[in-house]
Amino acid sequence: KMGNADSNTYQNHLSRFIPEEQADIDGVFDTLSGSSGTAGVKNGKAMKKTVTLTALQARQSIAYEPLPEQMTIRLYDGMKAIDLTGKSSGPSEQIAKEQFVIFMSNVLKGNADEKISIIMRMISKTEGPVKGKQIQEFTEDLIMSLVYVLNYRKELKGWNLENTRDYASGVKALASQLLSELKLADGKKPVGHQLLEATFDQSVIEDWVYRVPQISTFLNVVIRQGFQVLHSVSDQAKDVVNLVPGCKGFKGRGLISLFDIPSIIYINSHLPAEFQHKWRLLFSSRVHGESFSQLCAHVVNKGSCIMILQDLDGFIFGGFASQSWEVKPQFQGKALFLFAGDNKCFLFSIFPSLAVYTCTGYNDHYMYLNHGQQTMPNGLGMGGQHDYFGLWIDSDYGKGHSKAKPRCTTYNSPQLSAKEHFTLDAMEVWAVGDIPESAVMKSKSILDVDPEAQALLEMIGKPRQSEGLREPVEDDDDGN
Repeated sequence: KMGNADSNTYQNHLSRFIPEEQADIDGVFDTLSGSSGTAGVKNGKAMKKTVTLTALQARQSIAYEPLPEQMTIRLYDGMKAIDLTGKSSGPSEQIAKEQFVIFMSNVLKGNADEKISIIMRMISKTEGPVKGKQIQEFTEDLIMSLVYVLNYRKELKGWNLENTRDYASGVKALASQLLSELKLADGKKPVGHQLLEATFDQSVIEDWVYRVPQISTFLNVVIRQGFQVLHSVSDQAKDVVNLVPGCKGFKGRGLISLFDIPSIIYINSHLPAEFQHKWRLLFSSRVHGESFSQLCAHVVNKGSCIMILQDLDGFIFGGFASQSWEVKPQFQGKALFLFAGDNKCFLFSIFPSLAVYTCTGYNDHYMYLNHGQQTMPNGLGMGGQHDYFGLWIDSDYGKGHSKAKPRCTTYNSPQLSAKEHFTLDAMEVWAVGDIPESAVMKSKSILDVDPEAQALLEMIGKPRQSEGLREPVEDDDDGN
């Protein structure tokens, strides 16, 4: 029997869950334990049931298929490491109900201290410092499991693994990005081989988990969606709400996006909160053609958006424009040309590395667009200055540059393309968030606001010539 202190600890953890959540957890444990551990138990108390790794793996393949085996083993190690006895005789190979509840409490409701002890055991079965390579393997397993479970539970909201880039490279890129925040005890950030061979103690990893919230968020989602526990409770489900944005306007086009699922999750997390729930395809060079006029026609006055490009060398990069793209070819004051946007704009890289580059405050050259005005540069740019943009697409479509020696002044970004002057291979532009009213109004023709004129044309047999040319403003069939 547990002592009073142990019993109180268990009750304290149990009390973190509201009755519906407790019922959720009881049901999952009962399903996982099945009849294991009940032999010889006469009173049949649920407390006496246990879960072994073999039983967990067996049940996983039958009832909880979305969790990959490696993550199942890591979760088992995290549960097993919870010491109920206070003795140093070593952990039991079987998971008791108390351990299961405390594990769920620490991971789903706990503070950084409570989470870190479990994460340490998920990284390594043995106590003590861990190698960078072990942290890398854990992080890649976690991201892989996240994509796997969201796909299995149909939580990708209109995206899928077939219409996006291969997510295996995205998993490694996102893991590498999150690991770049690991600091040694002296505050230095090791990179490359040095990172993999470096040793990190619990306090360093705790600091990393605290500063990189994606680790806790991803683990929460993997557990909630993997075990289908607490997934219906609003305050616990909020992490997943905007983890993946709804995908609109992509269905049925036969396209494969330049984005992969991990990069969508990462870039979306850097958007202002009001834009994280939905992305809508505005422009694809593979659909609308390789034309700067077409690009402008599809993105001007459409609200905040993300553009993503791939050069002929395979590098993938882009930028977030926080305000609508507008053609403003006028001089303003002593400025050579007019910039728009604000400090929410950023540039990013997807491949070969995943990174976001935010504003430095050095200048306000966030976004620039000019088309058809020969007295100033024609094209679309973000950051830097004329002839030296952090990202530039020339009006002579297909050409561009990304200049940064050593960094773009506006965004502190390095050269994003393989070569300073690049040739464009493909491009997409995604509107983010809800469609602004101004965009809806500007998409309407005079006939939309004059129903009498429309009716008159129809009566005399004259169809509206522009009716079939306009693309729908919203594609409600896509996503959830």
